[in-house]
Amino acid sequence: MSTGPTTESQDDSLPKKRGVPEGLWIRCDSCHNTVFRAQVERNLHLCPDCGHHFTVPGQVRVQQLLDEDSFEEWWTDLEPSDPLGFVDSKPYKDRLKSEQKRTGMKEACVVGRGYLRGRPLVLGLTDSAFIMGSMGSVVGEKLTRAVEQATAMKLPLVIVSGSGGGARMHEGILSLMQMGKVSAALARYQKSGGFFISVLTNPTMGGVAASFASLGDIVLAEPKALIGFAGPRVVKATCKIELPPGFQTSEFLMQHGFVDRIVARPQLRAEISKLIDYCSM
Repeated sequence: MSTGPTTESQDDSLPKKRGVPEGLWIRCDSCHNTVFRAQVERNLHLCPDCGHHFTVPGQVRVQQLLDEDSFEEWWTDLEPSDPLGFVDSKPYKDRLKSEQKRTGMKEACVVGRGYLRGRPLVLGLTDSAFIMGSMGSVVGEKLTRAVEQATAMKLPLVIVSGSGGGARMHEGILSLMQMGKVSAALARYQKSGGFFISVLTNPTMGGVAASFASLGDIVLAEPKALIGFAGPRVVKATCKIELPPGFQTSEFLMQHGFVDRIVARPQLRAEISKLIDYCSM
C-alpha cells in the first residue's frame, strides 16, 4: 500500500539551487562592506564605497602605471636557489615551486623599462603575493641591475615597494646583504645625477623599508599604507607602551617627515610624470 510520494520523487520536484561562483564578491578591509570584485578591479583596485586601496598584483601595477604595451621586462630568466637547504614547515625549494605555480611569477620582483605618459623610465616593483614580497637574492640582484641600467641610460627610476616580509630569512645572510647592495647602487645612481622616486604601498616593511624604499629623492605613499621596520604589535610588545593613533601609517609618517606626499592611486601617474618633468636630469 502506498503511503505517499517517495523521497526520490520529492527531491525531483524541487527546483535546483543555483550556486554563486566563488570569488565574485570580496570584503573590504576598511569599511567591511561586501563589494563586487569586478567593480573593484575596474576601479584600479579601490573600494567603490570607501576608497580603500586593495593590494595590486605586480603585472596589474605595471599596466596601471605605464603606457599601454610600453613595458619591456628585464631578466625574466633569473630564479631563486636554496643555498642553505632551508626547511621550516616545508623545504624552501618546495615553497618556491608552490609560490611560482600559485602566482605565475618566478620571484617577488619585476623590473624593466617603459614609458609613463610618454616619459621613458626604469621601473621596479616588489609584489607581496610572492612570499610577502620578501627580498631574497634574486630580488636584490634584479633591483641592483635595474638601478645600474637607469644609471647607464640616464633615465629616471621608479620603484614601487609592496613588501611585508623584509629580507627573506630562508636565504640567511645572502638575503640581508641585498639591502646594502641595492643601497650602494642607488648611491652611485644619485651621485651621477639620477632621479629616484620611491612609491610605498601597503605593506612596506622590514629590510625593504630599512633600505632602498626610504632612499628616494622623492618618497610617495598610497593612503593608509602600513610602513615601518617591525610591525606595530612587535613594537608595542617590545617597548611596553601604547602607540600613538595611526602609528606606522603613511599619514603618520608624512607628519613626521618620512614621506613627502600621499598620493591616491588614480592620481599616481599624473604625480610621477610631473615630478619627472620638474626634477629629472
